[in-house]
Amino acid sequence: MTNDLDSSSNPHRVKLYGQSDSASAYEIRDFLNRSVVEFDWIELTSDQDCNRELRLSTLSDIRLPVVEFPDGTQLFGPTIREIAQRLGWVTQPKFKEYDLSIYGAGPAGLSAAVYAASEGLRTVLIERHAVGGQAGTSSLIENYMGFPEGISGADLAERARQQAVKFGIELLLLREGIKSEFRDNRIYTDLADGSKMIARANICATGIEYRRLNLPNEDQFLKVGLFYGAGASEAPLCGGEHVFIVGGGNSAGQAAMYLSRYAEKVTMLIRGNTLAATLSQYLVERITQKSNIEVLFQTQVTGLAGDTSLQQIEVTNHRDRVVQKIDTRRLFVCIGGVPNTEWAKDTAIIQDQAGYLVTGSDLLKQSRLPECWTLDRDPFFLETSVPGSFAAGDVRHGSVKRVALSVGEGAMAVTFVHKYLEEIG
Repeated sequence: MTNDLDSSSNPHRVKLYGQSDSASAYEIRDFLNRSVVEFDWIELTSDQDCNRELRLSTLSDIRLPVVEFPDGTQLFGPTIREIAQRLGWVTQPKFKEYDLSIYGAGPAGLSAAVYAASEGLRTVLIERHAVGGQAGTSSLIENYMGFPEGISGADLAERARQQAVKFGIELLLLREGIKSEFRDNRIYTDLADGSKMIARANICATGIEYRRLNLPNEDQFLKVGLFYGAGASEAPLCGGEHVFIVGGGNSAGQAAMYLSRYAEKVTMLIRGNTLAATLSQYLVERITQKSNIEVLFQTQVTGLAGDTSLQQIEVTNHRDRVVQKIDTRRLFVCIGGVPNTEWAKDTAIIQDQAGYLVTGSDLLKQSRLPECWTLDRDPFFLETSVPGSFAAGDVRHGSVKRVALSVGEGAMAVTFVHKYLEEIG
């Protein structure tokens, strides 16, 4: 996917017109980027721009942003769902009941979808936003087997989506489960749009969300200077800027490398004392050798300031207690996360203290099964405390946060789904 900053665009690409400090424009750029839709971002700064690009007199006359599709159709101030509908991605379920429902189209969910569909299970994959999950925001994944030159998270996810579709997976985008009930060897899930999903077995691969900074005015700058994730869609807009990244894991390291191709300077803010404790060695070496990347240790963001968008951050060094106020328009936060398991809170699914789903032998305490377990056998590996409900990837207690391991767990979960379905007949 390429993302140009001028209007000399290919007629077969989507065009996105808007203003720079627009949360809705960012949401659309992020969605298109993660969905591997080629588009041109055309910034409108004056009425003259509006007249030249859209043949409309003034900016105040239109609802921004504007999305123009290759056939010339324009949507003014659209929602993500309206864009997805126009692209033909929002569909209704084909069946009243499925063999398997998979929630979350990150690496684990996509892997499960490929294997389940290829093995003949009537399977539906449900994703509340864009395919790829957190991995889909990564500018480059270099340590995934089979891609010696690396591959972007969005491209990897799109290849997996195409593969799953080839085998007959049913993909429901922009759907979200808000409540689930397990009875009669079925999972009944209420979706946010009011519909209900019924399946004989379920794999939860809903992943995690980036942890918040928990600063008082954080919401004021969200998506208008403060971004959660690696910022792949924003990097081309950072020319000549000094940008900041909070976090010291691989996602933060890859973000720093990618942003450094565009920004004048990239500063990583890390609470620890060293990169090596949280970052792969190959990234440590590259970051330390990159002239326009700076790393500040034992440092965190303690304040945000600006008017309609972020203009300044307050940074505190806990080693020498020095507090600095630094001008910047962009702050990217990649500091681990919390699991997306809100839907499970009223079910018999056991979660650990942090909210991750507990599976397999981890459910046993002093060799005893939990009281809610209803079968004579022990839970399968990756099976939660509800028979037939499995967890895979980052959402699972004890998981290792790596793409390859999530892919492996997704495939493995399907093997146990087969065993479970054989049991219930």
